[in-house]
Amino acid sequence: MQKKKNIAIVGSGLVGSLLAIYLRKQGHGVTVFDRRPDVRTVEFSGRSINLAMSNRGWKALAEAGIEKEIRQLALPLDKRAMHVVDKPVYFQKYGNDGEAIYSISRGVLNRKMIDLAEEAGAVFRFEEKVWDVDMRSAQLFTGESEKSEWKEYQFDLVFGADGAFSRIRHKMQRQSRFNYSQHFIDVGYKELTIPANADGSHKLDNASFHIWPRGEFMLIAMPNLDGSFTCTLFLPFEGKVSFESLQTEEQADDFFERYFPDIKDEISNLKRDFFKNPTSAMVTIKCFPWSYYDKITLVGDSAHAIVPFYGQGMNAGFEDISVLYSKIEKYGDDWESIFEEYQNERKPNTDAIAELSYRNFIEMSSKTADPSFLLRKKIEKKFTNKYPEKWIPLYSRVTFSDKSYSEALKIGDWQRQVMDEVMKMPNISEDWDQPEVEEKILELIQKKKPESIS
Repeated sequence: MQKKKNIAIVGSGLVGSLLAIYLRKQGHGVTVFDRRPDVRTVEFSGRSINLAMSNRGWKALAEAGIEKEIRQLALPLDKRAMHVVDKPVYFQKYGNDGEAIYSISRGVLNRKMIDLAEEAGAVFRFEEKVWDVDMRSAQLFTGESEKSEWKEYQFDLVFGADGAFSRIRHKMQRQSRFNYSQHFIDVGYKELTIPANADGSHKLDNASFHIWPRGEFMLIAMPNLDGSFTCTLFLPFEGKVSFESLQTEEQADDFFERYFPDIKDEISNLKRDFFKNPTSAMVTIKCFPWSYYDKITLVGDSAHAIVPFYGQGMNAGFEDISVLYSKIEKYGDDWESIFEEYQNERKPNTDAIAELSYRNFIEMSSKTADPSFLLRKKIEKKFTNKYPEKWIPLYSRVTFSDKSYSEALKIGDWQRQVMDEVMKMPNISEDWDQPEVEEKILELIQKKKPESIS
C-alpha cells in the first residue's frame, strides 16, 4: 500500500469515476468535483453516442474488480449489419467466434460507475465548479461564478478528468512549452431513437452494430437492454445534404424517406428526435505534457479527446487508468516517476488511436458500401483464417487486443500496402479465391514487412 494521500478528481464521468475506484482500492482519500448535477438525478440530454466496450475497457474494469457488474448492463455485438440502399441487409463478422464489442448506454454506465465509486468510499461534490487550481500546491478553488467568492480546498494530488474542454488542462496550458492543438471535423452528430416493439423486443437484429453508409454521412444504431436502439446521425454541418439544409419537417421527412427507406416506419420517431435533440460537434484534442511534477495529471479526454469512429474513446480512457495503476504498483510513493512514465507511455498510443479514429469515419461512411473494399476484406478474412499467426486484421488488433495502439497503426499501414498490391492483380474480382492470391500475399509479407514490426 502507498502512503495515504488526499486526492481530488475533477470530473465525474466514466474515466473519473473509474479512477476514483482504483484510488480508493489503494486506500487514498478521494473527492470528485463536477460542475454538473448528479447524472443519477437528471434526464439525459440527447447528446450521447452509445458506447462500444471492448478488450481494453473490460481489462481495466476487471482490474478494478467491477467487470462482472458492468457486463450485466451490456449487449454483445459480434457483427456489423450494413444497410445499403436497394440491397438486402448484409452482415460482416467483427472477428473470430466469441469476439464481440458490447453496446452499453453512456448514461446507464455513468450512473452505475458513480454508485460503485461511492460504495468504495469516494466523495462526490456535484454542482461545484472548479475555477482555478494552484499547480504548485495542488489547491482547488470552486465557486458559483468566476467573480463570486471562491471556496479553497487543499489536496496532495489533483487529476483532471473533466473532458475535452478541461479546466485543469486550461490552467496547465499557461505553462511555457505546453503543446496543445484542437481540430474540429466538419461533421456533427445528433442522437435519435428507435423504440422497442410493443412487447419489448428489438425491431432490428440486437447482436449487430447497424450502419447506413451514405458517402459523406451515415446513420448508426446500437441496441439497448430495454429493446430500443440509440441511433446517431453523422451529417455535415453545411452543404447540400447537411444539418443546415434540414430546417422543416417536410425536409426531414424527405431526407429520411430518401436515404433510410428500410426504417421508414420509424420516421416519426426519428424526426421528433431530430428537432428535439441538439446537434453536437466532434473534436480531436492533443496536448503534452499531461503532468505537472508530482501534483497534477490529466486522464481521458482531458489529455486526448478523439472522434468516436473506432469506438475507442472510453476504452482508451479506461486504459489510461489501467496503465496509471501499473505505474503506481511499480513506483509506490514516487508520484513524479508515476506521472512521467504514464504520460510518456500513453502519448504515442493516444495519438495513434486519434489517427485511426479519423480514418475509420471514411471507411464506415463510404468504403463499407464499396465493392472493391468489400472484396479486399473478403480476401483478408480468408487469409487470416488460414494464417492467423501471419495476419491479424487492424480492427482486431485495436478492438480485441490490448497491444499498443501505436503498433496497431504501424502494422495497419503495412497491411494496407500489401493489400494495395494484391488488389492490382489482373482479374482479382474473379480470381480472388485462387491459390495465386494467397501466394502473392505470402510473398509480399516476406518482402515488405518492416524490421520494426514483430
